[in-house]
Amino acid sequence: MKTPFQISDNFVDDILELSPMAKTTHGIEGSDGDWDDTSPEGHDRLHEVTLRTRAALANRLDEDNAAQRHAARVLHDRLGENVAAFEAGDHLRDVSHIYCPFTEVRDIFDIMDRATREGWEAVVARLNTIAQPLTGYRETLNKGRSLGLMPARRQVESIVEQARNLAGDESAWERFPKEASGVGLDPGPLSDAIVTAKAAVAEFADWLGSDYLADASDEDAAGEERWLRGVDSLVGMELDPHETYEWGWGEVARLRSEMEKVADEIDSQSDLGTVIEMLENDPARMSTSPTEFVAFVQERLDEAVDQLDGVHFDVPTKGREVTVNLAPPGGALGAWYINPSEDWSRPGSVWYSLGDQKMVPLWEQVSTAYHEGFPGHHLQVATVLDQAEHLSRAHRLLIWYSGYGEGWALYTERLMEELGFLDRPEYRLGMLANNLFRSVRVVVDTGLHNGFRIPDTAPLHAGEEWSFETAVRYLHEVGLQNHPLAVSEVKRYLGWPAQAITYKVGEREILDIREDLRKQDGFDLKQFNTDVLVGGEVRLDYLRERML
Repeated sequence: MKTPFQISDNFVDDILELSPMAKTTHGIEGSDGDWDDTSPEGHDRLHEVTLRTRAALANRLDEDNAAQRHAARVLHDRLGENVAAFEAGDHLRDVSHIYCPFTEVRDIFDIMDRATREGWEAVVARLNTIAQPLTGYRETLNKGRSLGLMPARRQVESIVEQARNLAGDESAWERFPKEASGVGLDPGPLSDAIVTAKAAVAEFADWLGSDYLADASDEDAAGEERWLRGVDSLVGMELDPHETYEWGWGEVARLRSEMEKVADEIDSQSDLGTVIEMLENDPARMSTSPTEFVAFVQERLDEAVDQLDGVHFDVPTKGREVTVNLAPPGGALGAWYINPSEDWSRPGSVWYSLGDQKMVPLWEQVSTAYHEGFPGHHLQVATVLDQAEHLSRAHRLLIWYSGYGEGWALYTERLMEELGFLDRPEYRLGMLANNLFRSVRVVVDTGLHNGFRIPDTAPLHAGEEWSFETAVRYLHEVGLQNHPLAVSEVKRYLGWPAQAITYKVGEREILDIREDLRKQDGFDLKQFNTDVLVGGEVRLDYLRERML
């Protein structure tokens, strides 16, 4: 009988066989010019592997060996969530502003090898055949349409816009010939492939915008059932939506009060809004170009690794490097992290999509850098990759829980303040502003999807029902995001139910566990951080069980 680790290895092999894009994501050579089967039949094959693997694990959940038992529990949990999503038909209406098959197809080129001739040949192959995944995706969406499973109109419109951008004159692919000029690649086939790919994307955008969009739902919100399913798969614990909503409002008020105190340290003669306006516009407190901004963030991350390795964290040797990058134009605004390859040949990387922004205010960006890079997502992922003896391969490569992952990253923003790395009051104000932003996410996401009223004591639209416009105003005026980003954020929440709450909910759970452990004799902060990380990505209810 196979062990959970062996079952996991077989599952990874099956998934990688079905998903060349997953191979690229994890730096595994051999299929960089190929595509996943995004058709209904492709989804069915993935589901068959899921069911077969989960059945094999069902009798291995009580293993005597702790690592084997852990491997079985984690993968069995995740596959159960995947089964629930498949049976609900979520893949049949998967059109989302921030993350869906179209964005995966577009973004895979960002992490492909573009430093060698062989890498560029794979790029050319994928550009020439990009119609394959788009056609399969179209078939899947049409199947959903036949069953009455349709995404919201606003989500479809966003992907139409993004696809037309990719197919247009400002396409991110237009920079490829210049990039490839130094590796001896014949520019002709690459240029021809770009034309072919843009035509395929334009055709997909036309279908999406002129045919599919006509049947899209006018209802933005997903509803309580899908929101709770999102909570289960993304957070991994039971949540009362009413309690979560009320707690979120309490956090908004608390953090606003803390920000006013820090703003007073910066300028005692001005109110919070005036201080923030100054920080947003003072040339002495911003990077004067995107390139300078990247250098600033890179320096902060490198410094953090040097000073904290061996003191508050144990950083894997291969995980000391993390790069900072600017994302190609045309995607959703924000910052994110991309994992290193399994063999570490591609380092972990932080990416920023700045839009038209040239000068970047820094007051919020320091804690964001720690969140996305080190000791946030990068240390988290690097630690997991370094646990080959204790974590299964499926756990290391394929499992991600936003409640755990984003909860850890938000926790590290607060931790870096505790450790003295937010060394200027404006950087502490930025950390509080980021936390306020995540708290506004809780009330907006929970309120929108569950149909809650805005409390009578709320600062805006008191007593009213939530709407897209109201949510944008909250992100802009209370969450302190610029208006384009606020619009992008609300589209994201509506297209990805419950993901927006995972940051604050995850941070709350990690802090609660830490507080419970502090009451015990011999509490050690470094050991606590290590214990949270070495178990890898898990549901939050299982994290509490393991830690306590």
